[in-house]
Amino acid sequence: MKGFLYDLFVPHTHDAADAVDDSLEASRAGVTAVKVSMFVLLGTTLLQFGFVLFTGSVALLADTIHNFADALTAVPLWIAFVLGRRIATRRYTYGYGRAEDLAGLFIIFVVALSAVIAGWEAIDRFIHPRPVENAWWLIAAGLIGFAGNEIVAIYRIRVGRKIGSAALVADGVHARLDGITSLSVVLGAIGVLLGFPLADPIIGLLIAISILILLWGTVKSVGARLMDAVDSRLIERVEHTLEHTTGVTGVQHVKLRWSGHRLLGAATIITEAVSLHDATHVAEHAAGQVRRELPNLDDFLVTPVNAGH
Repeated sequence: MKGFLYDLFVPHTHDAADAVDDSLEASRAGVTAVKVSMFVLLGTTLLQFGFVLFTGSVALLADTIHNFADALTAVPLWIAFVLGRRIATRRYTYGYGRAEDLAGLFIIFVVALSAVIAGWEAIDRFIHPRPVENAWWLIAAGLIGFAGNEIVAIYRIRVGRKIGSAALVADGVHARLDGITSLSVVLGAIGVLLGFPLADPIIGLLIAISILILLWGTVKSVGARLMDAVDSRLIERVEHTLEHTTGVTGVQHVKLRWSGHRLLGAATIITEAVSLHDATHVAEHAAGQVRRELPNLDDFLVTPVNAGH
């Protein structure tokens, strides 16, 4: 159960087995995912806001605010994917891929801010109670919010995993959290129907607290990208590929780092080749083998070292 919940709310993005090998195609896939999910969430938010006016529910208001914030996080991510297409310059020698990771930080900030706003509204409703009307409409709104967010979450996480984008996966987890909070709104409405009106602000407060708790997993994921952390299994795959390349007798060092949803890296190999020409040929062949193994690897420099030295 722990593993299921962890994969549900903190899905990994470091396995490049099904990655898109063309950087432009990957960026297009990311932009498409952002645009489609943004319009779906805006539609969901408008529907829910209409239900807020009918019901006066603070739990539904908290959920609606969070959905709107989720839709807004698509904007910087969209900009980041577009920036990532730009070629490297003499100043930004590694390109603009890190803009995607900065967008991930913005997503974390917006999620945290929306949780604080939702919590504040819930506390205010405790101090100034107000009856919740049309609880059945509230249940319908909660189910609509869950359906819209879960569709967006599945789509974003699937594309994010495919292209190796931690920021897009983080945004997908954000949408999934929104879906769970929408179901919490349904629980609050059921409490109101059972004659417990305080269920609505209580659920609203629990929504805010749960968002902050579950947000920690996303903070670690995006933070790891900014600190150049990679899945150790990627290093093992590169080492295995290099060791089984003709002419390579050993592997000294392997380095990998993410730049947005693309990988960069380098390695030092040991070879029996004596001439510079032969050693260079072995290194180029080894680099080509690694690129075939990791489709979203852009630049990979292999340095050959003679076994006798």
